[in-house]
Amino acid sequence: MGEPRGAAARAAAMVLAAGACYCLWRLAAGGRRARAQGRGGPGPPADNSPPVSTHTMDADALQKLIHLLQATDDPLIQEQALITLSNSAAFSVNQDIIRNLDGLSVIGGMLSDSVPKVKEKALNALNNLSMNIKNQEEIQVYITQVCRNVESAPLNSDLQLAALRLLTNMSVTSDYHHKMINSIPCFLHLLSEGTERTQIQVLKVLVNLSANPAMTKHLLRAQVPSLLLLFDSCINRDILLRALAFAANLKKNVNNEDGTIIQDQYSEDSVFFTLCRDSVPFAQKLASLLHHPDTEVKEQVVRILTQ
Repeated sequence: MGEPRGAAARAAAMVLAAGACYCLWRLAAGGRRARAQGRGGPGPPADNSPPVSTHTMDADALQKLIHLLQATDDPLIQEQALITLSNSAAFSVNQDIIRNLDGLSVIGGMLSDSVPKVKEKALNALNNLSMNIKNQEEIQVYITQVCRNVESAPLNSDLQLAALRLLTNMSVTSDYHHKMINSIPCFLHLLSEGTERTQIQVLKVLVNLSANPAMTKHLLRAQVPSLLLLFDSCINRDILLRALAFAANLKKNVNNEDGTIIQDQYSEDSVFFTLCRDSVPFAQKLASLLHHPDTEVKEQVVRILTQ
C-alpha cells in the first residue's frame, strides 16, 4: 500500500523546512548575532541594533519559509521555521526582506495559535524584527494581542517573557504606549508575583512607559501594595536600579504637572500614595539606600531626592 498523502505532504514539508533552515543557518553563522533585548532601564539605552551583514540572505529561501508557515498546521515545522526566521532577523537587511515579503503579518498570525511554543517562537521572531522602525509600524497592530499573551500566559513562563521582551522593544519610543494602558495593572502585579527574571523584564517596560509624561496618571492610579519591597538593599541590583528609575521618572513627571495632580483621584494603595505623596516609608527606604555600596544606586536615589 502506498504512503498516505498526509504523511507524504508532511515529509515533503519537513524536507523543505530542513533545507531552508540549513541554508539560513549557514548564512547566519558567518555573522555576529544581535541580542534582541529591550532597552528599558536607568541611564542611556544600550545600542542593541542588529549587525549589518555583508551577506545578503537569500530572499527565495525566506519566502519559502514564510509560505511554509502559511501552508502547514504542524507545530514542529512551524516552530523550526519561526526559529530560522528569528535568527535571520539578526541581520538588518533581512528585516526589510521579511517585511517586503509580508512575513510580519504571517508571523503575527501565529500569535493566535493554540500551541504555546508556536506563540513563543512567533513572539521571539517579532522581537528581533522589531529592531527596525518600519517593522514596528506594522508590528504595533499586534500590541494588544501581545498584552493579552502576557496576562494569559503561565506566570514566569517562556511565553510570558517572550511577550514582555517584545513589549520592551515596542515601548522604547512613546508612539505605542497608549496601546498598553489597560495592561498596566498586570505589569505591576508581575512585580509582586514574578521571579527576578520576570521582574527585570516587566520593569524594562515600566521604565519606558514612565518616561512618557502622558502615561503618568495611568501608572499612578495602579495599585501595587508590595511596591516598596523593591526598594531594599538586598534586592537584585538590576531590579533595584530599574525600580529606582521608574520612581524617578514618575516623581519628575508629577513635579512637572504644576499642581494638576489631584490626590483624591488615587487610592491609598496606589503607586501615587506609595511613591509620590510625601511617603514616609519610601523616604526611609531612600535614606537607607544612600548607604548602598553601588554608585549607580546612590545616583538614582539622589536623582529622586532632588526632583
